Amino acid sequence: MLKRVMPDSLLFEVVNIWKNRWLLLTSGTMEDCNMMTVAWGSIGCMWNRPFAQIVVRPQRYTLQYLEKSESFTLCAFPERYKQDLRHLGTVSGRDCDKLADTSLTLKASSSVLSPCYEEASLVFECRKMYAQNMDPACFITETGSRVYPEKDYHRIYFGEIVKAFCV
Repeated sequence: MLKRVMPDSLLFEVVNIWKNRWLLLTSGTMEDCNMMTVAWGSIGCMWNRPFAQIVVRPQRYTLQYLEKSESFTLCAFPERYKQDLRHLGTVSGRDCDKLADTSLTLKASSSVLSPCYEEASLVFECRKMYAQNMDPACFITETGSRVYPEKDYHRIYFGEIVKAFCV
């Protein structure tokens, strides 16, 4: 059972959750949403608000949901759902109902329209605050040319964490 926690009192290994555990990003509504596994982003404080920052490449189907929605959720899961997360990060929702091929169950969020998941061990309900396309001219190191050989630079979103829940 998830318990509500204040976002500014959360303690967890932030780099580990992105790099090794991954998060499931979902945007849209219960009736029409799309999700994708994300491994790059940040969690912190911006404009005196707790926030999650996510990045989505232009070719990802989830991008159109983020653009038309005011919210998104980020969910972490126990290790036993790693294959489900791998599937949701590699199959496009344009081609099939990719959620149907997993053991995950959508559920309504408590404060945003974008849904979350029954099986999640951590849920961030986020209201979009800011969006911007990544500017390749702003790279200071060779990271840009190495990570973006196709020049498919991410769109960046900041979302205020309006509610957080964890086990």
